[in-house]
Amino acid sequence: MSEPTPPPRVEVTVAAPVEEVWAALRDPELLRRWHGWHYEGLDDEIRQIYLADVTEDAGARVLRLGDGDRFSLHGGEGGTVVRLTRGPIGVNPDWDAYYDDVTQGWRVFLWQLRFAVERHGLAPRRTLHLEGSLDVPGSPAEALGLGEAAALPPGSSYKAESAAGGTLSGEVWASGADGLLITVDQFGDGLAVLAPQPRTTYRPDGGTLLLLTAYDMGDAAFAALETRWTSWWDAHRRPEPTRG
Repeated sequence: MSEPTPPPRVEVTVAAPVEEVWAALRDPELLRRWHGWHYEGLDDEIRQIYLADVTEDAGARVLRLGDGDRFSLHGGEGGTVVRLTRGPIGVNPDWDAYYDDVTQGWRVFLWQLRFAVERHGLAPRRTLHLEGSLDVPGSPAEALGLGEAAALPPGSSYKAESAAGGTLSGEVWASGADGLLITVDQFGDGLAVLAPQPRTTYRPDGGTLLLLTAYDMGDAAFAALETRWTSWWDAHRRPEPTRG
């Protein structure tokens, strides 16, 4: 009999003390500064995931979520390793169809945690979330004008003319099959995450997630950014398939 496949595990190393990272997992206001993106239900989502029906061992820095996912923090010379181990499929049958989506979501969110702690000390942010299947030639990164940045190794500087309008420059933080993560000087040393969404029964062709994070940006400037990027995205997004 073959051994069961172990559940997926997502890790990032955050250059900060364990107690600082632990606070980012337990304080609702700090959670808002890295988890997900802003929308009307974000506070309820945070309460449901991190505060309701959880088992916490503050001494061991372990947090087990209601769906079986488990956070553990491990201090070391490079900072704090944040390890998220997924619960097995079947713990919550209503969510089994979204299992791969949730795993990819945790990957993106832990990238955001690292960035928010290391670059901004968990300062307030603004976010723009876009997703869907794009009808574009080549890769989404190429279509957005970020193809050259996606080919650079982490730590490289980049400069690109965005298809949504305007020059982007900064540093490549991560690039590979899991997605492209770049800092953006023009977003107040912000962040752009471009990540693939897995193929599922409700998304047979897969999709793309774009998540932009801005700091120290006023209302008018952020509204203009939102209009430019949303207009480009909507013009290139395929219609959603009809679900039976």
